[in-house]
Amino acid sequence: MDPTTKGGAVLDDIEIHVRVKISALWVSVMFCYIYADYFGLYQPGALQGMLAGRMGPLGATTQAVLLGTSLMMAIPSVMVFLSLALPPDLNRWMNIVLGAVYTLIIVITAPGSWAFYVFFGAVEVALTALIVWYAWTWPRQEAA
Repeated sequence: MDPTTKGGAVLDDIEIHVRVKISALWVSVMFCYIYADYFGLYQPGALQGMLAGRMGPLGATTQAVLLGTSLMMAIPSVMVFLSLALPPDLNRWMNIVLGAVYTLIIVITAPGSWAFYVFFGAVEVALTALIVWYAWTWPRQEAA
């Protein structure tokens, strides 16, 4: 018996547009970022470091560091919407470039971290790689 059937009826399925898939992947990436950072607060000394004005490997917490970190996190957040709204050519290239950049950021920052952070990093790499792959293989249609 076909695993997609139950009682002889085929399960309903629709084609999900690549824009929606990419947007959902950016949402998933953001959830992983949030949870990894949240769980990081439970590492011994993390809160004490924050109270002392230190931001992990970035050193002193300054306005410039916080602005840079905010910019880095705002881009994936905005890509959730832009993946749905941008024209296809620009959309495709922005997702290829930004997906690759964020994959590289994760690969650079995760090694040497606690196991939970490495786990989230691996999931994030898979998700951002899928963003690049879906954008790279974006279906084409014949011009009218």
